[in-house]
Amino acid sequence: MRAVINQTEEKGDSPRRGFWGILSAGIGTVICLILLPILAMNLTIIVKSYLNPDVVPDFFGIKPFIVLSGSMDPTIAGGDLVVTRVTDVADLEVGDIISYKEGTAVITHRIVELTEVDGEPAFITQGDANNTPDVNPVVVSQVEGMYVFKIAGMGRCALFLQTPIGMLVFVGIPLCFFSLLSVRMPPHIGRKDRELTERNKK
Repeated sequence: MRAVINQTEEKGDSPRRGFWGILSAGIGTVICLILLPILAMNLTIIVKSYLNPDVVPDFFGIKPFIVLSGSMDPTIAGGDLVVTRVTDVADLEVGDIISYKEGTAVITHRIVELTEVDGEPAFITQGDANNTPDVNPVVVSQVEGMYVFKIAGMGRCALFLQTPIGMLVFVGIPLCFFSLLSVRMPPHIGRKDRELTERNKK
């Protein structure tokens, strides 16, 4: 008789446990779909930066950059994350926005004129918010990529994630969330269903 009651209790609880299982699995899948590409990109960029410290790393030709100044306002604001792609410099035209390396910094400005330096193609650039073009022409070897799109404000988040607190939040919140979802239902949930089932069996 006891075995029958236990079996009945498990059947009574299964719909509720099934709901929580589906919910946790669905939310976990969404979180993984968001975090895994970011993690893969970060790991690839970190590894490449260690292997070639003098070269700006990319992820399948994609290079993200954090904009720190407002020289491209209102098109791109300080704190935005710009995404560029490696491109053939021969395809660049006046009006294109490019990211180029100047010393240890990467600058994202618009091409305002095509020129040459020592017989090689070069570009005169200028920030949309600046009154004058940049002093030095950008040569081919400096070009890191052409602007594709921006994610407003994401640069600030990226900078925050590079701090110890940011890493704790980035890793800790998903872990806590998964822990909460994995907690078993309290014993009182489904008690009425079990009591009703036991009465019917008697």
